[in-house]
Amino acid sequence: MTGTAIPNGLERRRGGKPRPAAIPSALPGVVLGVLLGALLGVLPGLLLLAPLEAAAQARIKDIAEFEGVRDNHLIGYGLVVGLDGTGDDLDSAVFTRESLIGMLQRLGVTARDEDLDTANVAAVMITADLPPFARQGTRIDITVSALGDADSLLGGTLVVTPLLGADGEVYAVAQGPVAVAGFTAGGAAEQINKGVPTTGRIPNGAIIEREIGFDMARLETVKIALRNPDFTTASRMAQAVNQAFKAPLARQLDSSTVLVTVPAQHPGGPVGLMTAIEQLRVATDQVARVVIDEQSGVIVMGENVRISTVAIAQGNLTIRITETPQVSQPAPFSESGATVAVDRTQVQVDEDGDKRLAVLPAGISLQELVNGLNALGVGPRDMITILQAIKASGALQAEIEVM
Repeated sequence: MTGTAIPNGLERRRGGKPRPAAIPSALPGVVLGVLLGALLGVLPGLLLLAPLEAAAQARIKDIAEFEGVRDNHLIGYGLVVGLDGTGDDLDSAVFTRESLIGMLQRLGVTARDEDLDTANVAAVMITADLPPFARQGTRIDITVSALGDADSLLGGTLVVTPLLGADGEVYAVAQGPVAVAGFTAGGAAEQINKGVPTTGRIPNGAIIEREIGFDMARLETVKIALRNPDFTTASRMAQAVNQAFKAPLARQLDSSTVLVTVPAQHPGGPVGLMTAIEQLRVATDQVARVVIDEQSGVIVMGENVRISTVAIAQGNLTIRITETPQVSQPAPFSESGATVAVDRTQVQVDEDGDKRLAVLPAGISLQELVNGLNALGVGPRDMITILQAIKASGALQAEIEVM
């Protein structure tokens, strides 16, 4: 074995194979100190990242909007023709009659002094949304809604109608056959309605004639607005942008707005910056809220809903009264030969004696809260009352929003 170097920390086993050498007595303290220092340095980061990783993350493009990137509403008034007798009554719908006369006059037909009697025309309102950066000549979908007393727009065709913006300028022109999903069918004694036959859509029914100018290339700053304002989510969004670009580009202005400075040398300018930002993921936060729709009995609760210790008892008092009148028939050859009706009333009272008082502990989760209420055998209507009572007692740590 002369002339063979043995690496440090290794010694030869019998048979020629190296094995780890024994660690000197002075090394365990050093190694343990290094390991503890590394562990203590890593743990704070793990503790800070754990809540964010556990929370649901969403792309910024799904929870926020960029300043200037928005739709614009358009509206117009026009006529739908070609209906099968389901249009407006020209005697009662004066605006339909005047619009029809005006349209015919523009086409060279004089009908002012004529007795118009047709049920194939209907006055309609057209609504549409002009998407951002829409160019001249592109098409958009429109919605057509009856304005008069028309029964149905099925089979009708919208004639040329200008669509106006909020400034009164014409931005699009609409025309085309109306697609109606609903229908009405029936006879003299019964009628069946499905959907709304007086409202329809025209896919690609409008052509854009005017563009809305917006030069994004000259922007020096970009504002990002949260759809659901929240201070925590806005702060996380600013942090995500700064970490992604490794520069303090973003700062939080309020609970719904984050201001981002566009770097002078960023490739693509503001457009490239917004493209990169919208793909970043942020752990969203939300206020604990309970949404109640009393008309339909729908209850929606967020995951952060918590309650303090509270006892709940639920019971209904049901009184059932049944009237079963009986006929009293006199005996044969009796002096009283009249047949009379005798009232028989049965009253039943149900106090739901099987219901018990339930205690819900403090800090329970949403699933435990629902399970506890279901254990009482309550329905959605009673659950709404119970949630409102828990909120009134101060035991519900959440907002209640009644629709």
